[in-house]
Amino acid sequence: MIRATLATGSPPPFASPWLMRTLVLVAVVLLLEQARPVLLPIVIAIVFAFVLAAPVRFLRRHGVHEYVASGLVLGAVIGALVLVGALVAAPAAAWWQRAPQIVHNLVEVAQRWRDALFPYEAPASLGAGPVPAAALGERIANEGWTFTRLAIGETLSFAFSASATVILLFFLLASEHWLVARTVNLVQSPRARVLVRSGLRQAERDIGLFISTMSIVNIVLGAATGFALWAIGLPNPVLWGTTTAVLAFVPYLGPLLVTFLLLLAGNVAFGAGLAMFAPPAAFLALHCVEANFLSPMFMGHRLRLRPVFVFVAVMLWGWLWGIAGAFLAVPLLLALRALCKRVPRLRRVCAYLEAD
Repeated sequence: MIRATLATGSPPPFASPWLMRTLVLVAVVLLLEQARPVLLPIVIAIVFAFVLAAPVRFLRRHGVHEYVASGLVLGAVIGALVLVGALVAAPAAAWWQRAPQIVHNLVEVAQRWRDALFPYEAPASLGAGPVPAAALGERIANEGWTFTRLAIGETLSFAFSASATVILLFFLLASEHWLVARTVNLVQSPRARVLVRSGLRQAERDIGLFISTMSIVNIVLGAATGFALWAIGLPNPVLWGTTTAVLAFVPYLGPLLVTFLLLLAGNVAFGAGLAMFAPPAAFLALHCVEANFLSPMFMGHRLRLRPVFVFVAVMLWGWLWGIAGAFLAVPLLLALRALCKRVPRLRRVCAYLEAD
């Protein structure tokens, strides 16, 4: 069969272009997943470089050295993050200490629901009766050690990734104009140079406008949620308001996670009753106002994308890179749209990405 194929000159069946493209796509996805520790800090630094490049250029035009301007802008951002972290550190630590007990309570509630829905009688040989206090204390201690070990590992990994991201972001901001100029000069065609430069600037404008606008909207949503939770009587409203503002950057999945966390917090604070539904209900009411009125008014048509592709992007990048990938999904989709507008073969993709 192979000789006949070679004699006729037709390509073998395994050399199909679609098959090769599929294999390349699978290889790229596997590479993105396996290279997450290296690629994630680089992508985060590039995205935030698009956001912070404008203030650095502003300072540079007014006579400030590029490295000094980059340090000032980056220092201001880090200072704001440290201030927010200081405000929520104590409440977050208190909730973290209670995490093993909360997990144990959730397991007991799930077991009660399972026993109510699917009754099961244990054999007589296994015995019955309540769990001894010593055994219960040992289970809680083991769960607490597991949480502590996970916390230490995640903290070290986050510290390394955050340090690499900050250092890379500083150098990207300091050499942004040089990198753009060298990238454009590598292109031979004058028309292609114009397209590359305009594409980079459009991606910078769209990503910067999206993140800055979403930051303002989410800060308002977080403040309103914190005030509503304070009025309800939920402990630590600053912590939950900050959590809401951060997770709201993830479309669709972020509000669902906030709703679940507030339901859990309501159960811990008010017990298993109707009062436990007050915190998530207050957030959902505010989120409906934000999603239907506040965000469309500030976003405008320029940043609107089709919801189905936004959801797919969040699912894809969240699966590849976790919560950080879900945060980056929309900025990467905006960058893809800017690229598709300037590549003739990809212009049809814009018809699917852009909202009506």
